[in-house]
Amino acid sequence: MAAPLPLSDKQLRSVRESFTSRISIWHGSVRSGKTIASLLAFLLSIRRAPATGLILLCGRSLQTIERNIIEPLQDLALFGSDVAAEVRHTRGATVASILGRTVHLIGASDARAEGRLRGATACLAYVDEATLVPEAFFVQLLARLSVPGARLLCTTNPDSPRHWLRTGYLNRAGELDLAAWHFRLADNPSLSPAYVAALSAEYTGLWRRRMIDGAWVVAEGAIFDMYDEAAHVVDELPAMRRHWLGVDYGTTNPFSAVLLGLGDDDRLYAVAEWRYDSRARHRQMTDAQYSAAVRKWLGELGVEPEWTFVDPSAASYSAQLWADGHPGVARADNTVLDGIRSVSNVLDAGLLRIHRSCEGLLDELPGYAWSEEAAARGEDQPVKANDHSVDALRYAVHSTSHEWRHLLSLAA
Repeated sequence: MAAPLPLSDKQLRSVRESFTSRISIWHGSVRSGKTIASLLAFLLSIRRAPATGLILLCGRSLQTIERNIIEPLQDLALFGSDVAAEVRHTRGATVASILGRTVHLIGASDARAEGRLRGATACLAYVDEATLVPEAFFVQLLARLSVPGARLLCTTNPDSPRHWLRTGYLNRAGELDLAAWHFRLADNPSLSPAYVAALSAEYTGLWRRRMIDGAWVVAEGAIFDMYDEAAHVVDELPAMRRHWLGVDYGTTNPFSAVLLGLGDDDRLYAVAEWRYDSRARHRQMTDAQYSAAVRKWLGELGVEPEWTFVDPSAASYSAQLWADGHPGVARADNTVLDGIRSVSNVLDAGLLRIHRSCEGLLDELPGYAWSEEAAARGEDQPVKANDHSVDALRYAVHSTSHEWRHLLSLAA
């Protein structure tokens, strides 16, 4: 079986050393070469695996396993035609055939996934992005690797320094039968300097330290610490060639709609904001009233957004918009940390400007902070207070990231 080329000395060493430990963990920055090394070790491990016991591929979901593991194994440029021909999988199926062995694919999105391992006896397991699977699942998986010579291989990007994978395993490598290798972007010999520069530009703050530097660092302080009113707030707007709307729905909490525009100058702009605080007004509004008010506001602006990204929990409001003929209603991508990262990226790169009329948004941005209580538990969570316009902005920015990501390197 041919190895993927080129491989660094560190990658090759990690593959060799992985066979000396029960648990092997490759961790570090994105695109640092850790996944290719771990997959090569996995293929070699399948060849050497005991004849008895299951072989398991685990990850956050079946889709991520297919994208992060199965597809690379079938890539001719990575592992050659001989390996690709022996990796057979039907998309959506929970089994695959790899090098003649049946491999079971297990998604572990929540604590209930631990039950899928009950009763299993395994000889080899691979976990993709181990920090994203529940701790109970990981513990149960180790217990199921009971065949003599059974081994566990894992990859992950860094997380909080208090994450259970770091405190319970990486920090105890000397006590456990565990080997670990930390990879940085510079450890991948196949990346061009231009690509490294472009990738580095896509991350900022906390995520730059984790995803580029490969550091296990805690979230602390202001989330948008790069926000500078003097640099990011504008009084004039250029002509806009595209518009999108983000809506954070509220009844007792404030309702906020933030209009995001793409200007002729290839920058994003928070163009305008409509906000209603029922507590301050002493009167709640119905879905129909909110729909009418937002459509009236957009009409006054002379704007029809291409898409309106609505808080996913506000199903009744989305249904009302559809019933009222509002075009392009969609569920917002409400992945909180990824959304925060997208907003951080555009602010840090100077790609996003905010019009001074967006008063609610401008009030919330400086105080949007990481929760100290969550950080103490090893979790990254924002404080859930005074975040309604920020959430509306996050919905619009993150849900359209495929539209503007190429502009990051152009912003100044």
